[in-house]
Amino acid sequence: MKSMESQSGSVFKYLMDSVRKNGAGYFVLLDPEGRYSLRIEDVVTSITKNGADAILIGGSSVRRRIFDDFVTKVKSNTNLPIIVFPGNADQLNENADAVFFLSLVSGRNPRYLIEEHVKAAPIIREMGLETIPVGYIIVGSGSQTSVAVESRTDPIDRDDIDCAVAHALAAKYLGMRMIYMDAGSGAKLSVPEKMIEKVKSETGLPLIIGGGIRSPENASKKVEAGADFVVTGNMIEQDPTLVAEFRQAIHRKPEN
Repeated sequence: MKSMESQSGSVFKYLMDSVRKNGAGYFVLLDPEGRYSLRIEDVVTSITKNGADAILIGGSSVRRRIFDDFVTKVKSNTNLPIIVFPGNADQLNENADAVFFLSLVSGRNPRYLIEEHVKAAPIIREMGLETIPVGYIIVGSGSQTSVAVESRTDPIDRDDIDCAVAHALAAKYLGMRMIYMDAGSGAKLSVPEKMIEKVKSETGLPLIIGGGIRSPENASKKVEAGADFVVTGNMIEQDPTLVAEFRQAIHRKPEN
């Protein structure tokens, strides 16, 4: 078991310091069942060398043994924080540095609002994982994504900004420390900048934006709109050297 120091918020503090230092942070999401162009060890080494701020690990439905083996391989090839981005309570591992304790506030499936959390809580306590409470919001992307299918929930319409704000505010009032707005893996369209701007201005919470971000220019627009962290996944599976380009676009310095 990890020491109690690991539960004191050290990863969250690091993430907030990263925001203040660089203007925005950059996460790479790795799926244990992803189709990588290189050995995962080489992918992780490249991600680390090219300057991501943290590695997220998770998938919609990954078996525990595959998940555990994957986390071990990633951990042994990087000094970056590893944050679990769980699809369910089986996706937990004591070698990770923290876990996004996600509540799918945009859905109405009780499994992802509280049921998986109840299953996970004793496991997290035993492992000594740092928890970062995150309100998770799925946004319509012009295509059906695996996260929407697996969670059996409908995304928020990408044009319904007031609805997104209301869900984000509910997450804030429930005590969530971050908001993750996700168009989903393989999305045709990313989360709209106008929605990001409004949610940021209304909640003031750190925003994580992912899904459908295919270019550094698009990533930069998310930061300009108010994203505190940008997540890429599928593209990096095929070419991890792209991390350097995304990092440069995302790590803008705050204006004086």
